[in-house]
Amino acid sequence: MIVSIPATSANLGPGFDTLGLALNLRNRIEVKYSKFYSLSVKGEGANFLKKKEGNIFLRIFEEIYTSLTGKTNDNFRYMFYNNIPISRGLGSSSAVIVSAVAAAYEAAKVNITTEEIVNVALKYEHHPDNIAPAAHGGFVTSVLNRNKVFSIKQEIPKFLKAVIAIPDKPISTKASRTALPKEIPLETAVFNISHTSLMTAAMIKGDFEMLRHAAKDKIHQQIRMSNLPELFSLQKMAMENGALMSTLSGSGSSFFNMAYRCDARYLRKTLANKFPQYRVEIIDFDNRGVFIEHH
Repeated sequence: MIVSIPATSANLGPGFDTLGLALNLRNRIEVKYSKFYSLSVKGEGANFLKKKEGNIFLRIFEEIYTSLTGKTNDNFRYMFYNNIPISRGLGSSSAVIVSAVAAAYEAAKVNITTEEIVNVALKYEHHPDNIAPAAHGGFVTSVLNRNKVFSIKQEIPKFLKAVIAIPDKPISTKASRTALPKEIPLETAVFNISHTSLMTAAMIKGDFEMLRHAAKDKIHQQIRMSNLPELFSLQKMAMENGALMSTLSGSGSSFFNMAYRCDARYLRKTLANKFPQYRVEIIDFDNRGVFIEHH
């Protein structure tokens, strides 16, 4: 089988640990029954994912496969074709987790729904903002209720594009999360609740101009962006040059911008000229989520 899984951008400004969307930048993992275990990695992470101990996909796949089948001696050949940058806020770890869950159930010949994939993945990633869009595709808003994820997906139209600015420096999700305040003032909470609500309504209704007002945050972005201060000027430049919204992608360091298709090339060129040390790409949105092909 080949498991195909999209990159994701989460938080989207105010929707901390809640909102996310899928990008058509995909990792593909080929899994084959084999007489002997083997592993190859091409693309992102090729230098350090070749060791079994450091490969989260293998740990999760083997754990679930064994729990479903009771078999401990089956060998597989794994080939990873990785396009999602690692530690750049584009959901690389969630892509690994969701694809491993989907692949393990498929190998064990046990049916699983997309909703169930998300809830199994929750054991390994405790926030649904990346795992839900990785599984479902599209724009997804999620809540956790008694350790279960409840999500609503909205497909993203083809006339919208993502313009992603990817710095050459990573930001550790764990380190950036520990820097966040444990308590916030009531007015800050209301600010983010109102903006998250407006963004969700705008995406579902298709009122994309409203995103210019909705995509503002007071909980996490300022603190995280201070690790790379040039991100403040990047955000300002994006909003002045055609972006409908401009937000830190996950915990960073990548910056996510949404634009109409007709504005995307100009926006990409403007950001690339101003920030030559960044990789700036136009990426389609993904409405399909994780899927498995057989060949």
